[in-house]
Amino acid sequence: MSHRLMTLCSIVALAIISTAGCPGSDNPPATGAVLASADLLVLGGTIVTMDPNRSVIVDGGIAVLDGAIEAIGTAAEIAAAWDADEVIDAGERDMVIPGIINGHGHAAMVLLRGIADDLALTDWLENYIFPAEAATVTAESVRLGTQLAALEMIRSGTTTFVDMYYFEDEVAKVVDESGMRAIVGETVLEFPAPDAASADEALAYTRALITKWKDHPRVTATAAPHAPYTLQPETLRRAVALTRELGVPILIHLAETINEVSQIRERYNRTPTEHLEAIGFLGPDVIAAHAVWLEDTDIEILAHNNTGVIHNPESNMKLASGTMRVEDLQRAGVAVGIGTDGAASNNDLDMFDATFLASLLQKHMRNNPAALPATDAFAMATIAGARALGLEAEIGSLEVGKRADLAIVAGNLENLVPRYDAYSHLAYATHGSNIRATVVDGRVLYKDGIFSTIDRDRILAAAWKLRDQIESAVAASR
Repeated sequence: MSHRLMTLCSIVALAIISTAGCPGSDNPPATGAVLASADLLVLGGTIVTMDPNRSVIVDGGIAVLDGAIEAIGTAAEIAAAWDADEVIDAGERDMVIPGIINGHGHAAMVLLRGIADDLALTDWLENYIFPAEAATVTAESVRLGTQLAALEMIRSGTTTFVDMYYFEDEVAKVVDESGMRAIVGETVLEFPAPDAASADEALAYTRALITKWKDHPRVTATAAPHAPYTLQPETLRRAVALTRELGVPILIHLAETINEVSQIRERYNRTPTEHLEAIGFLGPDVIAAHAVWLEDTDIEILAHNNTGVIHNPESNMKLASGTMRVEDLQRAGVAVGIGTDGAASNNDLDMFDATFLASLLQKHMRNNPAALPATDAFAMATIAGARALGLEAEIGSLEVGKRADLAIVAGNLENLVPRYDAYSHLAYATHGSNIRATVVDGRVLYKDGIFSTIDRDRILAAAWKLRDQIESAVAASR
């Protein structure tokens, strides 16, 4: 008998009054057996666990109690052992997957979606985005933008996201209210930002932010120093000292463009990665976005420091910033996840699209159709992404004891029929629009077109109303 069935057998044995058998034994449960109580059951569909063995359970079942996965097996096994007030019946062709992890983004920038396109990063950022943010970003707009982004992410199966923006206390509030899971990083810059006139103010805000949210089960607040080229070494040291004092991870953009590499070499005669190591910034608590322009020695440094990196294929392609050496990083032992970046440079938050392009981009770059195969690409959006965030003990796979973060893919839709291999479909054919249910911590946030935690119609109406104000403010700033 497998360990999984033995665990389930023990649960059944504790839950029944009269003598009964266990799943896989010769004796079926006796009539009158008392079932163990769960909060939620997911019954049916093919469970793609992403556990170390990459187990796939056809006609599977999951029992959830107090936000955690208590048992996983076949639907028959779970139904025979557990009872719950809430049951999701996954269709025969559906796929039940770990919740998708968006490793890097700027959620509230959905309000700037399409405001400036087809530009190089420096031009886009300095001449369009920074002025637009200075003119339009407020606590209220960040709250609204994050709510809109949460709708898009929940609808497309994302359960955890990493955010770098302003007024991150508002982002944290939305995460709390929406039921999602997130690492929220307050941006630190040397120049005035919408919510801080200086790096000193940003770091003071960040200390208060981290302290406020320290014990929240789904919100991790931290600092997000923008990048090595926009911050002085002392500011970077102060930011990482703060997060290490308070025991939280830290976020940063790293080696995103060749221009950044040139600037750091000119100032310090180092690569950006070498620079961060030299000032004591790198470590296993660092989540570095982009990491496009890396020397072989940079990859060795990231591996040595157990630093997680996040690939943003769509944004990097759209801004012509370059291509991450994903497989070289993976071979070195670096944990690599996937992110969408902000919707102002992507222009959507659909992680299935990002996963698809992550795989194809490696194949194209290496002229090798076997590069970054489907299983590995989907792992980057789930368990490998969790590892990059330092959360692999809690999320990223469907295993007993982990948090019950999952999504259900409606598998009987035109773009997913027929199915020969689940990983192929998840990496190359699935879109966010194929998601029929999203669950975080055992709570159903979305199911069959209905959001349970966010007023969709109100948020969409408010975003349309704010559009005209943003357009006018941006025009006046130019």
